[in-house]
Amino acid sequence: MKNYGAFDYIVVGGGTAGCVLANRLSQDRDVSVLLLEAGGKDDWIWIHIPVGYLYCIGNPRTDWCFRTEAEPGLNGRSILYARGRVLGGSSSINAMIYMRGQARDYDQWARLTGDASWAWAQVLPVFKRSEDYWRGADEAHGAGGELRVERQRLHWDILERFADAAEQAGIPRTEDFNRGDNFGVSRFEVNQRRGVRWNARKAFLRPVTQRPNLKIVTGALIDRLSFQGKRVTGVEFLLDGERMHAASRLETVLAAGSIGSPNILERSGIGAGARLQTLGIPVVHDAPGVGANLQDHLQLRMIYKIQGIKCLNMMVDTLWGKFRIGLEYALHRSGPLAMAPSQLGAFAKSDDKCDTPNLEYHVQPLSLDKFGDPLHAFAAFTASVCDLRPTSRGHVHITSRDPAAAPKIAPCYLSTDADRLTAAAALRLTRRIVSMPALAPYQPEEYLPGAKFQTDAELATAAGHIGTTIFHPVGTCTMGREDDPSAVVDSRLRVRGLSGLRVVDASIMPTITSGNTNAPTVMIAERGSDMIRADRRASTRRSASPHEARGSVPSNA
Repeated sequence: MKNYGAFDYIVVGGGTAGCVLANRLSQDRDVSVLLLEAGGKDDWIWIHIPVGYLYCIGNPRTDWCFRTEAEPGLNGRSILYARGRVLGGSSSINAMIYMRGQARDYDQWARLTGDASWAWAQVLPVFKRSEDYWRGADEAHGAGGELRVERQRLHWDILERFADAAEQAGIPRTEDFNRGDNFGVSRFEVNQRRGVRWNARKAFLRPVTQRPNLKIVTGALIDRLSFQGKRVTGVEFLLDGERMHAASRLETVLAAGSIGSPNILERSGIGAGARLQTLGIPVVHDAPGVGANLQDHLQLRMIYKIQGIKCLNMMVDTLWGKFRIGLEYALHRSGPLAMAPSQLGAFAKSDDKCDTPNLEYHVQPLSLDKFGDPLHAFAAFTASVCDLRPTSRGHVHITSRDPAAAPKIAPCYLSTDADRLTAAAALRLTRRIVSMPALAPYQPEEYLPGAKFQTDAELATAAGHIGTTIFHPVGTCTMGREDDPSAVVDSRLRVRGLSGLRVVDASIMPTITSGNTNAPTVMIAERGSDMIRADRRASTRRSASPHEARGSVPSNA
């Protein structure tokens, strides 16, 4: 094994959280930071053209191309489980939607962890810090930060008519989904800059790449952590076919996401002891919560045929149509090539008993049977609806000591009565919206799942037919109280029972946020970097004498 050197901090994973951490930790010029990313550079054109997600998801160049187990709730189907395999992580292949969730999400985190600093009032300034909002700064938004948020640069009449129909069905218009209560219908705002994807690498890494105290390595496949007793002292990884070891003087930070972080912990001997022993992995720390508590948003893709109004299906069926789309983007950075996977959003309640919206719509002026298939040869739109607060819990676990082996991913969708009832209610609400007068001129006809599904049981079966992930896995290294045996990290994101190790990514969410999960991951990384830097300063003050230079780094903290 080759010695790759020693660094004060090692950040494992160059996705959204890793990019933020590398930026913030390397702000302190008297510490060194190593960022390790298993994927490659984000230098492929389709990463940056927004509609290029069609070519990035399911492509091993940019996606780990994981698949779930055969899911009983999906009527035995196994589905693609995309995760970014490139600098910027899933922010390089995702829907680009900027969505914080609801105030209740974070207030619930504060209750579950016993730490009031995770409440909405405390995390809102953290969201604002990194934001560059197109309208400028106000009480809810920030300006001048690294993460650009803009309106989408295209217009679809069919989406406007759906918004009118939603309003007629009792879902009000809103101008902003990100003020704590996202009830309403509006166009999504996105992480783009002038029609180009603005991923975490551009936002947080590109401005600091030349810092002498930051080293960025791609193609580094992490095998396991190294230890001295119960202290993590570095990482072992494969680079260009050789095994390397990098030492961490202060902390190692896992930011490999809700699939990668628990997998690395398990390969390192941190997890449920009995499971690790069956794989021949020595148990360093018995932590049964590692890989458990997997939560995700299952989208139910209802498709409606329409007449007499434009949709994307009909625009790309000729060479002239494709040429016009390409020319518009080349000249103006607008039009279909600039569009995120979903343009119109809506947040609604499946039941009047809900205090806040528990459903999210992603509405698209197109249709296809499944991701990767061609668009349909008929005019249609898709209204995808997901349960924002599923009660089903899944898991992800390694199946081998081999770091290149795919893990077992079992989201356990629709495994509770509550989730099946919510799915039935969501499908009924979609039908009610589509039946409103605003859409009547276009004669919408339900193509999927089909009008034959009517009862709760039938609609739950239909949900299993048309349901698929919306790529929001969270919770597999959950944050919790000291007395919670399932909690992997404490409220300062330190791995319980060990020192020198934190997890800072979406896997620490105790419960999934009520919306898309990329912006909350940025916030988590901002908070995590604050905690790491604050703990280092406190340690330095304790170890330094009054005559020593402020900010000196202890060789072994």
